[in-house]
Parts: sequence; C-alpha cells; structure tokens
Amino acid sequence: MATKHEQILKYIENLAVGEKISVRKIAKNLSVSEGTAYRAIKDAEVLGFVSTIKRVGTLRIERKQKDSIEKLTFAEIVNMIDGQVLGGREGLYKSLNKFVIGAMTIEAMERYTDAGNLLIVGNRDRAHELALKRGAAVLITGGFDTSDHVKRLADEKELPIISTSYDTFTVATMINRAIYDQLIKKEVVMVEDILTPFDETAYMETTEKIEDWHVLQEKTGHSRFPVVNKAFRLVGMITNKDIIDKNPSVSIERAMTRNPLTVGPKMSVASVAHMMVWESIEVIPVVKEDLTLIGIVSRQDILKSMQMIQKQPQVGETIDDTIAKQLDEKNEDSGEASYEFKVTPQMTNSIGTLSYGVFTQLICDVVQQKLFSMKKRNVAIENVTLYFLKPVQMDTVLQVKPRVLEMGRKAGKLDVELYLEGILIGKAIVACQMMER
Repeated sequence: MATKHEQILKYIENLAVGEKISVRKIAKNLSVSEGTAYRAIKDAEVLGFVSTIKRVGTLRIERKQKDSIEKLTFAEIVNMIDGQVLGGREGLYKSLNKFVIGAMTIEAMERYTDAGNLLIVGNRDRAHELALKRGAAVLITGGFDTSDHVKRLADEKELPIISTSYDTFTVATMINRAIYDQLIKKEVVMVEDILTPFDETAYMETTEKIEDWHVLQEKTGHSRFPVVNKAFRLVGMITNKDIIDKNPSVSIERAMTRNPLTVGPKMSVASVAHMMVWESIEVIPVVKEDLTLIGIVSRQDILKSMQMIQKQPQVGETIDDTIAKQLDEKNEDSGEASYEFKVTPQMTNSIGTLSYGVFTQLICDVVQQKLFSMKKRNVAIENVTLYFLKPVQMDTVLQVKPRVLEMGRKAGKLDVELYLEGILIGKAIVACQMMER
C-alpha cells in the first residue's frame, strides 16, 4: 500500500498543468497534516512537475525534458523581470521560441509575430490584440496596463500578457542573457541524467544474510550493493571485502559498512567524478534528502558521460571556454610541449592585470592537456600551489611550460612555469589523479 507521501505525489502529478497548489488545500483534500503536504510539494518540486513562481504561486507544470532545457517558459520570464501577469495565466508554462521587439507599425508586425513568440511592446492595445490572435504572448514594458478586452482574449487563448516596469532595452537584454545562460546549463550533466534507476538497481535489505549476497553476486556479476531498511532508506554498503571470513548465516546489517558516501540527483557529474577518484570507490548510491535510495552511479557511468560531454559541441561559451580558446600548443626544439596564452581584457582584474582566478584555471587547463596527451585519460586536480611572482598586463602573450616531476599509474605531480619574453613571471606545483576505467 502506498504511503501518504506517495499518495500526495500521485495526486499532484494527476493535476492539470497550470493548476495552483497550496499546502492547506492538499491537507484538506487528502486528510493529511500540513507538514506532510508541505514535504510532498517540495519533493514534487525536486522531481520537476511543480514550480513556485514569485507573485504567481506554486503551480503544476509539465515535467521538463533534458533535450529542451534551453527553452525558457513565460513563467520564468515573469520571475526574471519582476513582472505582473495581467491575463492568460493558464499559458505561463508554454515555451518561448523567440522574442520580438514591437518597434514597428501594426502592418509590419504581422510579418514578424508568430505562434510561440513573445512580443515586447509598450501601451499599444492593437499590437497586444494582434499578437494574441497570432498565438504570441505579450510583454508590456514601462509598467503600463492593457484593456479588459485584451485580458479576456489572453485568458481565452491561454497566452500570458505580462507587465513590467523595466524599459524595452533592459528587458530584451535580461531575456537574451537568460537564454544564453540556459544554453550553457544544457551542457552540465547531472547525476540524475546518468544514474541507474532504483527499479534497475541491485540492492540488499538489512534482514538478509551473507548467503543472500553470494546469490545476488552470482546473479548480477557485481560485488558492491547498497543496503536499505524497510522504508528503502540507505543504511550502508556491502562489498566483497566486508564478507571475507564471515559466516554465511551472519546478517547483512552486521557485516555492512555504515554511513557510506552518497550523492544527490542534482549534483554535477564532474563533482562526483572527483569524489570517486579521491575516495577510490567504484559505485556510489544516489539518495534523496531523507536518504531514500533512488539509484546508483558507477565509475563506468561517469567515464562514459564525461566522454560524451567532450564530444558535444559547446552551445554557450563559459569563462573556462574563453580561457581554453586562448591556449595554443607549441612544440619546442627539444621535443617538449609548451603552450602560448594571450591575456584578453576580460581576463584582467580592476587594475588591468591578469586575474588570479584566470591564472589558476590556465594552470589547470595546461596540466589536463599535457596529461591527456601523455596518458589519454581524464584528470582530477587535487592540489594547486601557486607562486604568482609578477603582474601580467592585458594583450600580452605568455609562454607556459609544464614539466612532469612524478608520474605513477594513478597519480602525478607537475611543475608549471609561465614566461613573458623569456622572464619567469609565475609558477605552480600541481598534484592530480588519473581517472581509470
């Protein structure tokens, strides 16, 4: 039988998209406490079918797919621009394809305004009406209102009409920046994107015995399993090391390792990769905030996802991408690889010299490129010790020389020196680990 928490989640999931949700309403309809209702709503928000928008409230939304995460919804626009919804509230969770600036005649506007667009315009009722009839939402700048007729049309078409006190230029800039940020976010792979889900996860319960471990190991070919209690909350991990010399009748609860490392579904794959390399673990459980097991992630999953990320084209350019673009590999007469790096104005601080953050990222990029060319493996940086000796001006070209001090199968240490016109201006010692298959 489903728990009250699961019943509430199912109830919320079955609500119509756009319907308003409140703790009090759910507590009354399902005869549960307000605390239970609140926790379920928060869980539904994590799962992606509920969202809370400032001055709009908590709404049932369509669960977003990963492949369309770059799409902004009108509800996100409302939140971003401090807007007020004048009508068409039912359409808040429709996606925005592009925005159109309404600085033109009504006749010209017909050619540029299509379904799924957002028309940004001032207090022009005829323009508002035209946009809604063509399937576009409307954003009124300058804090102006619109006519009751237009509001009724917005409700009928289920297309939002929004008002904001910002001017047109500011609003367009804010939306453009948000779309660009979403394109960058699309490239960040989270644990929830690659995990083995709970219904496909091999796990053990505290009441089982070591002899059951052998049966499960033979069935799956794995040797590490999460251990859960009756409520499916994680309480430990059991591996082949834990059962050595143990009697087959001993319970799993007595043999398991308690308080194992865990990750959440919203953690980035890069963070988990570093954790798994640092702690030398092969499998890590994925849990909710209350430690309910929702799946596992293996080292193999991490490696596959990181290879996939490297093959994907970058859609939105980050600061790291800007730094990497300015890094060129050069081969010296001695056969040793060195790198040239141009300092652009964006990389400087308030006094016009190279930023410490850029300096650190430059060092890390050089080390990763150097070791990938040597070992053909991904690298996790563990420690960077910097010696920033002299300030570096913008538009200068640096020569970066990495040198391997120690190199093992799993770890390495490098010395990196930066030169400007043959003079040493910076130095770093970097310790790192290689990610093995």
